[in-house]
Amino acid sequence: MLTGKISMFLNYIKGFFLKRKLKNIFYDVKSTRLVSAIKTVGLLVDESYFLKREALVKELVSNGIIEENIKIIIYKDKLSKSQKDSGVFFSSKELTWNAEITSVAVNDFIKEEFDLLISYYEVQKPILKLITHRSNAKFKAGFATIDKRLNHLIISAHTEDYRVFTSELFRYLKKIKQNR
Repeated sequence: MLTGKISMFLNYIKGFFLKRKLKNIFYDVKSTRLVSAIKTVGLLVDESYFLKREALVKELVSNGIIEENIKIIIYKDKLSKSQKDSGVFFSSKELTWNAEITSVAVNDFIKEEFDLLISYYEVQKPILKLITHRSNAKFKAGFATIDKRLNHLIISAHTEDYRVFTSELFRYLKKIKQNR
């Protein structure tokens, strides 16, 4: 019982320090322009709140994205043993006190130069914000509830409304492409 409380306290302190460090990191936000057609997509999903990832991928495919060109990593608050070993799932335990990510799969995802990164989460969590910020994606889209400095395109919707999100995303991407 006591170790659980100590662990909760340490996680709270860790979260506090991470938020402070992230606040300073976010002042260095890269601006970019959408310069080519969207072929590769990185999908960062918080499965603590959204469980319809397959349906979301189908929506992306129905809008012209080839399924093999979609790479997904999934955040969960708690991971099972099989999820830890899969390389697709990760949790906040992958984040050190110095805002470094220990997961090889997550770091590989960050390094990949996607044409589009979709940050599919609407609850602010330090590790998700850090991945979005550090991503080498050429263009980033996410929800209006997240720090506005992280994404180039901000969509006002809820995660459960994935059809609305994808519809708005591709509508604005077409408008941006037309204005180039």
